[in-house]
Amino acid sequence: MRKLMHTLSVMNDLTKWVLLLLPLFFMNSKPEPQQGWQTLFNGKNLSGWDTYIGPLVNPANQKFEGEPIGLNKDPNHVFSVVNEKDGAAIRISGENFGGISTQQEFENYHLQLKFKWGELAWAPKKGKKKDSGVLYHCAGPHGADYGFWMRSQEFQVQEGDCGDYWGVAGGVADIPANKKSDSEYIYASSGQLYHFAAGSKTGRHCIKNPDAENPTGQWNQIDIYCHGDTSVHVVNGKLVMVLYHNAQSDQGIEKPLTRGKLQIQSEGAEVFYKDIRIQPISIIPPLVLKGLAAIQ
Repeated sequence: MRKLMHTLSVMNDLTKWVLLLLPLFFMNSKPEPQQGWQTLFNGKNLSGWDTYIGPLVNPANQKFEGEPIGLNKDPNHVFSVVNEKDGAAIRISGENFGGISTQQEFENYHLQLKFKWGELAWAPKKGKKKDSGVLYHCAGPHGADYGFWMRSQEFQVQEGDCGDYWGVAGGVADIPANKKSDSEYIYASSGQLYHFAAGSKTGRHCIKNPDAENPTGQWNQIDIYCHGDTSVHVVNGKLVMVLYHNAQSDQGIEKPLTRGKLQIQSEGAEVFYKDIRIQPISIIPPLVLKGLAAIQ
């Protein structure tokens, strides 16, 4: 009996110590990483990506001429991996127009990546806004858009215009917006729902709202949420656009566009991308749709 009482006393003491130490353990332990993320850039090479370069520009007349350079041919090393002060990044020189695309297709996802502008610029964009873009739901052949990019929906990456929408090579969407002029429509969550498509009165471009881009030279975070035929553009934690009924127009017939590769543009400006990752989602988080997206 005495042994039993002694054992119980020791166990009670141990329990007290465990209860005292548990808060210290959790205070000093690191939070568990978010589950489900797939890294798309390994920080070492371009494994998992394809490069594509279209026709080259003629310096004499500033026009693109000749046949595309093509798939996985990059004689000028437009796409490379570099080590920045804050880690490895994909450098896109911008010297030749084209893109780098994932070999894998995705649907129903949250894509997250960071970008910052470099200093170089090339004809015919030299002296203009630095330009690139993240294309999602990329489908069909390379070079469908002006010989350079796949059919897709574009999250515009351009100085002062980060988060704009462009339908690429037949990409279309319905977006609530306010009409500023016959050629300018600005995203507004309570605005009229317009159909954006090439050849329509509205056109294929919608302007983001608000402007959330950091000054040139600083890193910016992009988040793209896609579920079903809806997608959301987020810049540095701020919702700047919601797109509904993502679709593709093929010879005048529209059908859903909800799945595809990812492609990052080379479009005349030096730009760096890093921390590229993706995770599956079952819904677009309600807080995101309310404009309360936080940088993770």
